[in-house]
Amino acid sequence: MQTVLAIIFWASAGALVYAQFIYPLLVAAFAPRAVTAASSHRDEPEAISEPPHATEAPSVSLIVAAYAEAGVIAAKVANALALDYPRDKLQIIIACDGSPDDTARLAREAGADLVLELPRGGKMRSQNEAVAEARGELLAFSDANTMWEPDALRRLVTVLQDQSVGYVCGRVTFINEGGTNQEGVYWRYEMWLRERESRLRSVTAGNGAIYAVRASTYKRIAPRWGHDLTLPFSNVKLGRRALYEPSARASETMVPSIEGEFRRKRRMMAFTWPIVFGEGMLSPRGYGLTYSWMIFSHRVLRYSAPMLHLVALLSSLALAIGGSTLYAVLLAAQAALLLAALLARAVPLKPLLVARYYVLTTLSIGLGLWDHLRHGTPAGWTPPEGTR
Repeated sequence: MQTVLAIIFWASAGALVYAQFIYPLLVAAFAPRAVTAASSHRDEPEAISEPPHATEAPSVSLIVAAYAEAGVIAAKVANALALDYPRDKLQIIIACDGSPDDTARLAREAGADLVLELPRGGKMRSQNEAVAEARGELLAFSDANTMWEPDALRRLVTVLQDQSVGYVCGRVTFINEGGTNQEGVYWRYEMWLRERESRLRSVTAGNGAIYAVRASTYKRIAPRWGHDLTLPFSNVKLGRRALYEPSARASETMVPSIEGEFRRKRRMMAFTWPIVFGEGMLSPRGYGLTYSWMIFSHRVLRYSAPMLHLVALLSSLALAIGGSTLYAVLLAAQAALLLAALLARAVPLKPLLVARYYVLTTLSIGLGLWDHLRHGTPAGWTPPEGTR
């Protein structure tokens, strides 16, 4: 029995270490250092080629799904109008998802080309309705509180000029004026990893704040699903690449507290699990060996983290009770992580805050699954508190 418990512990602990540390190192080692100009991933703005002439630029429809965004929608439309892209090739669509405030009126007054006033149905349904009205060859998407840098759109378009690319997402910088949230630390790690995944094959997930896709490879999905996870792997299945372009930059205000971030991620995971189970992400058909490995390592194991942690904790507890000094030490290390997460509320030191962020983020994955299994995934969404 002790041997079986030891195998269970090391398998679960090994999977956690592999997913968080070994996999990123392997991707970094395998990813080519030099890439083609069309899929360049240089951080310096000067790296991009000259924008196409107005007569050559593809038409783009920039779509923003909005619910109760009266406080930011005028600024978002102004930000879109200020993009360095031929105005006659840019269509700005605001899709109001049953907004209870003046979002639609303010969007029109700010200069949006098309404002859709839709019944409440969720972000995905609003985006699908907007795509049906879009006239662009390319479709770009953003959140209402995300501000793009002037050259961000043409940087996305430049990547999509490579016909092998079907999807591209940009880089978001989170603004945190005080507060305890450590999302910025995680996001820098995640973007580092996605850049290398992009160089190697394709990203395994995107970014809902700044991304673009060909109209021909856009996928209409159910209201309870999300594009961040679906569009990259669905484009790969179509034989296209899904890339990350860090020079296409945007910024937005993050949720101020770790607890608020936990609630946001829990809601997001309720939208993620239906995709994992029912939209074909787990089917390797069309992926190829490399991308199948990437999906398993970055997505499947990442989403399994709550269960893996629980198995590691319980198996090490049983082994420690059995008299093993080694497993008593390993159990104490896990307990120390949980204690640090608890202490962070009273003693907000950086290491303790990072521990709390990790524990609550991991817990949000499991609770998002619980929410989905218990009462399904609602289509509607509301802006997270403190981000507007």
